[in-house]
Amino acid sequence: MATMEVRLVHVYRSRCAVVVTALVASIAVGCGESSTTVSSSPTVSPSATTPSLANVASAGSLQLLMDKYMGPPFIAQTGDEYQNQSAGSLGLAQEVKAGEITPNVFIPIGSAAMAVVEPTFTTWAVQFASSPLVVAYYPQGPNAPELKKISEGKLPITDLFTLMATPGFKLGRTDPATDPQGQGFVEMVGLAQRYLGISATTASAVLGGTDDSSQIFSETALEPTLQAGELDAASAYLPQAVQLGLPYVTLPNDINFGDPSDASIYEGAAMTLSTGTVVHGSLLDLEASVLSTTANPATPAATAFVEFLLSPAARSILKKEGYTLVPPTLLGTASAAPQSIRDLTSTS
Repeated sequence: MATMEVRLVHVYRSRCAVVVTALVASIAVGCGESSTTVSSSPTVSPSATTPSLANVASAGSLQLLMDKYMGPPFIAQTGDEYQNQSAGSLGLAQEVKAGEITPNVFIPIGSAAMAVVEPTFTTWAVQFASSPLVVAYYPQGPNAPELKKISEGKLPITDLFTLMATPGFKLGRTDPATDPQGQGFVEMVGLAQRYLGISATTASAVLGGTDDSSQIFSETALEPTLQAGELDAASAYLPQAVQLGLPYVTLPNDINFGDPSDASIYEGAAMTLSTGTVVHGSLLDLEASVLSTTANPATPAATAFVEFLLSPAARSILKKEGYTLVPPTLLGTASAAPQSIRDLTSTS
């Protein structure tokens, strides 16, 4: 664990959460070795009103993005406070529904998680980016030379699946029951049968069984485990690999769940969870909404944080960090969204 320098910063390691106020120096957060750096001198004057809290719950893969790239400039521009907890999107949604956590901003990946908190906590969401799947790999691993050749196009992409199906190959992925990335990876392997011609035997061997516990890690632990050399390769979102400096194999658009123009292809994929529930594929998009109940009403900072995500500055960051930008689009009951957010979006 990296040494922490703290000034008016609170770190809740059990939830990988970081609470940051407007007067902060720097912090290296847990859940891997990601770091958050916050300027102690805001670039613009804080709001003259009393600061309020943007209490964010975001997908595990978004932890670095939120805590390093979004939280600090939001604080600097608004003078408001920011807190984030990151974990599997579906797991977070279930915790919100059960009242175990009370965020006022929810930023999952994939529409399924947002549907869990509707309509009790919100009736709208704004789609603003997507996050393609890749296969990241450990650069010093025994299979790294072959994976590098595949990533460079010197070997066919089908060799990736043959390699991952090899006995002894250590593959990591997230839990399909709690995380859209986990579902997307299983569905991606299914689409590879249809579009790349890999065999059902190879597909089954890659996954080692849909719920193979030896392959499954929490979303915030998966990439750190890969970085430690305990895995040969792992499911990842492209931005994760970019942000963490991991080498990766790019997947074709028709199986990577990140290209909006191929959304109809993704919807044709499906998998069955251990509960017997059948889930269908969808674009792995980033959605955001303000959550509010009578007991926990939204704060002005919650709306301001979603507005910030749609700003030119934030969208520039998203593009640089590997996300695919999509026109900000309101989903659900558009009229229920704050006017300030409606002004920044279109409707679906």
